[in-house]
Amino acid sequence: MSNPSAVAPPDIEATPCCAPLAEARIPAEASGTLAQAFKALGDPIRLQLMSMIASAPDGEICVCDLTPAFTISSTTISHHLKVLREAGLVDAERRASWVYYRPRPGLMRRLSTLLAVDEPATR
Repeated sequence: MSNPSAVAPPDIEATPCCAPLAEARIPAEASGTLAQAFKALGDPIRLQLMSMIASAPDGEICVCDLTPAFTISSTTISHHLKVLREAGLVDAERRASWVYYRPRPGLMRRLSTLLAVDEPATR
């Protein structure tokens, strides 16, 4: 398994959120981070992993609980988790021989806000 602290994810919590796409242009400085997160979530396995991590009852989940949910190798799962970490979507903490993953809600809120579209007023 890869080292969970090898890559420091961007500090999304400290950066103010963008307006929804329907309201304003994305600032150039924010587009790279946001695009990396969307790209990370664009893979079906990573989207499923993110869902499992974000919905974990205790706010975190052990890799030992993630791996059995898939028919792919643990090495491939580790790669996908690394991509989610590098995109700033999850944090990881090693405890003994296991790694625990937690969602980073700041970036998830930014992605959600960015995609928010209000229904047009009816006449």
